[in-house]
Amino acid sequence: MSDTIGIMGCGWLGLPLAKSFVGQGFQVRGSTTSQEKCRALKKLGINGFVITLSQKGIEGPISTFLEGLDILVVNIPPRLKGKGAKNYERTMQLLFRSVRASTVEKIIFVSSTSVYGDAVGEVTETTPPRPATESGRQLCEAEAIFRNASQWQTTIVRFGGLLGPDRHPVNNLSGRKGLTNGNDFINLVHQEDCIRILEHIVNGGWWNEIFNGVYPFHPTKKEYYTSEALKRGVQPPEYKSNNHTESKKVRPFALVNVKNFRFKTSIVS
Repeated sequence: MSDTIGIMGCGWLGLPLAKSFVGQGFQVRGSTTSQEKCRALKKLGINGFVITLSQKGIEGPISTFLEGLDILVVNIPPRLKGKGAKNYERTMQLLFRSVRASTVEKIIFVSSTSVYGDAVGEVTETTPPRPATESGRQLCEAEAIFRNASQWQTTIVRFGGLLGPDRHPVNNLSGRKGLTNGNDFINLVHQEDCIRILEHIVNGGWWNEIFNGVYPFHPTKKEYYTSEALKRGVQPPEYKSNNHTESKKVRPFALVNVKNFRFKTSIVS
């Protein structure tokens, strides 16, 4: 492989993605926020850079990180509350300016199905985004910042709720009472398939596209989280009885039906 891939954000998803690309023979650069993590990246064969993004500016050697990159993966989730909260849209505008001054030709922007907001029924990549939260709104704006630029090719990947070996939503829901969304459908995806989707885009050259990264299995939240809690031996969440039956089922239509991707990792334990 001759392409050099930069992964902006080597955290829960970005780090194993970077490791996977290294294993395929790519030259990989990864950004992190501390020297300790940077040293850990280098031990894995990843050229690490300490770079911090915020709405006030970018700290660290961003120009060096971007120099000569063929593909940039922007994997920075919004953080609008608590410690380290930032204006995500403004932060992405600043990153955009740095990328615009570079020679990067292709970008994958990691987004979320939250941009579809409170849509009901079947949702595909052709469904217009109508975010219902501030996080979803800023993600939608950030998508447009990169996608509307003409000097590179951008593919947007909208992942559903993320789960993996050390991360499952039921752990946060266990024991909670009075939940009102039990009849909503789940829209989840496993970490391993997230990585495979991003690899599928790079290796297949699927640019200037929008993909929904969601496992095609949609029981209700009450059904799914009750079952998963019992399998793990934790207290199931309790949902109020209600008549609400309309929510969204996000389909990875273009990914599966057009680009021939097949999910491998079930979200059922």
